[in-house]
Amino acid sequence: MSKVEQLEGFHAAAFTRVDDAPDAAFYADRLPDTLMDLGARTAVTALYQTALPVGGRVLDLMAGSLSHYPEEAKFSEATGLGVTKTTLEANPVLTKRKVQDLNENPILPFEDQSLDAVTLCDGVAYLTQPLAVFDELHRVLKPGAPLIVTFGDSFYPQKAVALWQALEAEDRSRLISILLSRAGFVDLDTGEVVPPEDLNGWHDTVRALIGRRSRD
Repeated sequence: MSKVEQLEGFHAAAFTRVDDAPDAAFYADRLPDTLMDLGARTAVTALYQTALPVGGRVLDLMAGSLSHYPEEAKFSEATGLGVTKTTLEANPVLTKRKVQDLNENPILPFEDQSLDAVTLCDGVAYLTQPLAVFDELHRVLKPGAPLIVTFGDSFYPQKAVALWQALEAEDRSRLISILLSRAGFVDLDTGEVVPPEDLNGWHDTVRALIGRRSRD
C-alpha cells in the first residue's frame, strides 16, 4: 500500500504538532519520563507478564527510563530505542540502547523478521509519521509476533499530534486499530488493563491494543 493510500481519510494536518522543535531537547530533563501513575504502570506490567515471549528478542520503542517489564522476565535481548541517551542509560532492564528520533527517521535499525515482540507505551500520541513507523514494525517482527501498544489518559500537549488531542480515549484506540490494520497487523485485540485489586490509589485508565505480524 502506497503512502497516499495509507493516509486516505486523514486530514492533512492530522499528525502536526504545536511544538516541532527536536524531541531530544524537550525530553532531556524529564526524569522520571512518564505521565502514568503507579497503578497504570503496574497494569502495563501485568499485561506484559502475559503477552511478552519468554527468552525472546524484544524492542521497547520510544523507550525512556522505565520499560514496565516484569522484574522476573528474562529475554535474550531487550533493546530500547528512544530520543535521549540519558533516559535510556537510566533504564535498568535494557541490554542494548539505540538513540533515534522516529519523527526525523522512521526507519528502524533492525533486520527483517528479527524481533519476537515490540512494546510501545504512551508513544503513539507523539508520532508525526505513525504509518511509516507501523510499517517498519511489521517488517522487523517475526511472523505472528506481537506489537503491544498501551496508552494512558495523560500526554504532553506541546508534543502530541493534533488528531490525538482532538479524539476521546475510545476513538484513540480506534485510530491505533486503523494504523495497525493498514500496516498489515492481524488478530487485533483491544481493551482496558487494570492493576491488581489490592493496589490502591490509582486513577489512570490504561488502554491496550495488541496486533500480530501477518504470517504471509
